[in-house]
Amino acid sequence: MNQSRRRMARLASALPIIVALSLGTSASWAQQKSLKSQLAGAWMLVSQEVTPKDGAKRPGTGGPNVKGILILDASGHYAFVAGAPDRPKLKTTVRRDIPAAELGEATRTFAANYGTWSVEGDKTLIRKFQLAVIPNNDNQEVKYTVSLAKGELKLVQVTAAGATVETVYRRAK
Repeated sequence: MNQSRRRMARLASALPIIVALSLGTSASWAQQKSLKSQLAGAWMLVSQEVTPKDGAKRPGTGGPNVKGILILDASGHYAFVAGAPDRPKLKTTVRRDIPAAELGEATRTFAANYGTWSVEGDKTLIRKFQLAVIPNNDNQEVKYTVSLAKGELKLVQVTAAGATVETVYRRAK
């Protein structure tokens, strides 16, 4: 067998190995989780910071020690609750007996909403509020830029007023 035929024979025998390796690489890419599957689950609120157009950063709803949870279920529904853990206690727990001013003050540092969620591309989370503590937010759609790293989720939203809201969560355990 001449040298050229030997080279062709070696190449032909190496071809299945090259194909198998490239398919293995493609399979590993296919196994990467989608953004939606990475986001699904319960997330504990770590912090929220608001930066208005003027640049003066401040804590978000709930203040600097905010506590809360964001639950994104796999079927596309979500629930979010957050608030200041040091809110003043009310005189009664019977809702209809709480004076409007007292209840209003208690909810100033509290946020809650639920609705549906979806993703757009590999960096955007969209939440559509169905019902919220602030009725003006009902049926509103909010887009967040997403970054995920080591069990931490960062959501960045630019509001209609031009403020930037940066919220950080850790995967609930």
